[in-house]
Amino acid sequence: MTPPTGPDHYFSPKPTSPSRRRWVRLAVGERVFEFATDRGVFSYGAVDRGTRLLLEALEVHPGDEVLDVGCGYGVVGIVAAARVPQGRAVLVDVNQRAVALSRENAQHNRVHNVEVLAGDLYGPVRGRRFDVVVTNPPIRAGRAVLRALVEGAREHLRPGGRFYLVARTAQGARTLGRMVGEVFGNVQEVARGGGYRVYRAVREAGGV
Repeated sequence: MTPPTGPDHYFSPKPTSPSRRRWVRLAVGERVFEFATDRGVFSYGAVDRGTRLLLEALEVHPGDEVLDVGCGYGVVGIVAAARVPQGRAVLVDVNQRAVALSRENAQHNRVHNVEVLAGDLYGPVRGRRFDVVVTNPPIRAGRAVLRALVEGAREHLRPGGRFYLVARTAQGARTLGRMVGEVFGNVQEVARGGGYRVYRAVREAGGV
């Protein structure tokens, strides 16, 4: 599902904003990560509260294979990869500037079990399945894109796999949570704070 055309958004394939790089830091437990960011990429100035809340709620196991859809400059996917030393994280974004930053940030933070792919939603991982799918979705991309994102998450999870999504309460998080419940047949709000909510759903074993 191609994002709408028009002004330069963080979900534009080729941002037109002039580059103005900067670095941001994020402490996760005892480890401090450093991320290069740039204009035309989501949350350029700092790691946003929604992403922080999502990372607090995200549960992964050492051997999990994790998919981060709409990875931006790689915060969630890279931190998740660091938590799954026997597993792997695959990061996908349509924004070519975000993809380049994610690759650089994985190397900079010495997290090597990371694969970064350029493409729209699940196109780059067609036919693959994961233990965890996680996203901080592009709310402004529209309902059709969000629906495709949620439905695609279920399709790309193994039975028993978990889907995590964060959204701002004022931008329709509860409506999005209901959508997740419709698609998966279950949904749970696992975290709330700073104006955001995190939802978790499980692909039930035996599902098609």
